[in-house]
Amino acid sequence: MSMFSEQNIAQPYTEGQTPPMAFPQAGQQVPNYAVITHDLVQNFGTKVAVNHLNLAVRAGEFFGFLGPNGAGKSTTIKMLTGLLRPTSGLAYVGGIDVWREPLRARQLMGVLPEYLNLYERLSGREFITFAGHMYGVAPADIKRRTEEMLSVFGLQNDADKMVVDYSVGMRKKIALAAAIIHRPQVLFLDEPFEGIDPVSSRVIRDILHELTLRGTTIFFSSHIMEVVERLCTRVGIINQGVLVAEGTIQELRQRASMSGENSDATLEDIFLNVIGASNENHNLSWLE
Repeated sequence: MSMFSEQNIAQPYTEGQTPPMAFPQAGQQVPNYAVITHDLVQNFGTKVAVNHLNLAVRAGEFFGFLGPNGAGKSTTIKMLTGLLRPTSGLAYVGGIDVWREPLRARQLMGVLPEYLNLYERLSGREFITFAGHMYGVAPADIKRRTEEMLSVFGLQNDADKMVVDYSVGMRKKIALAAAIIHRPQVLFLDEPFEGIDPVSSRVIRDILHELTLRGTTIFFSSHIMEVVERLCTRVGIINQGVLVAEGTIQELRQRASMSGENSDATLEDIFLNVIGASNENHNLSWLE
């Protein structure tokens, strides 16, 4: 039986669905959208890390958030998940203002950050169980879901080993298990496949795909273009804090074709072209 077989709150995204509005007014819900940002800004001194970002991610989407290093991806995710207060602008998750009602918003989300800060003196089983209690999951469900996830992620033989002794890949899997135990409406993933072996990567991809089928919205940041192209229903590309492209892979290809690029371009080709890196010279003079 599927570990996600219970009815979810979120409704799956239907291609072509057009919600009535993009940005909610004060206290107004927008059920068709899972993630909304409105003129989101983050400054670090004179550095503008995120520059008036406007995003609208529909419920049930697998949204890929792409950009070069330092483009503002992780900063955006931190603002959306309540880890970093915006300089200005608004952020909504599940129709809830993240910074006006942070506890309500966080109940709806699961988060797998790029840099994991885990409770290393807990065992893997204890860590997932602890996360379940923190999210208010019923004890019987915590026990069942914990054992299922340990089995699915291939961690059953290491379930009683302390997290401090886990490899990078094992830590990623245990953190993901803790992030989804409460069946979040929105799951934020920042570089989830970094340090993951091919077998574990396949398992994680299958679980993420099943989550979206059950209505969970996934907001996903990665540098692995092949994975993004395979999984995501829509992508946004950010460069120097500015959203420079957004749409389905097919829509981005069509725009590339209209601008004279190859209509069969890969996502990597499109990405490099959009951020202006496709024609740069990267030769080292001292190797000539």
